[in-house]
Amino acid sequence: QVQLVESGGGLVQPGGSLRLSCAASASIFSISAMSWYRQAPGKQREFVATITNYGMTNYADSVKGRFTISRDNAENTVYLQMNSLKPEDTAVYYCKLRYVMDYWGKGTLVTVSP
Repeated sequence: QVQLVESGGGLVQPGGSLRLSCAASASIFSISAMSWYRQAPGKQREFVATITNYGMTNYADSVKGRFTISRDNAENTVYLQMNSLKPEDTAVYYCKLRYVMDYWGKGTLVTVSP
């Protein structure tokens, strides 16, 4: 059973920073691709960033240069460092583990507002 628990969300002002964490209870973590997605109110879930098991990263154009995804295989945790946050970054952020199939966490809310 794979469980993913996101944390680190909250309220931040425009231009601020947050770091999200996703802890995985899975022995397959180190060989899995990990991703972050987000879903804003009234919108579909969208891709934010991904990191492969060997550390290759990819980002959505909307967050390139502002967000950084990283992973700590010893801690079974993936991170999303978010800088220069904008109101349009407001969403519930989900992490996803991909190994044969996709596993999702329940999300953490990020609100960017003055």
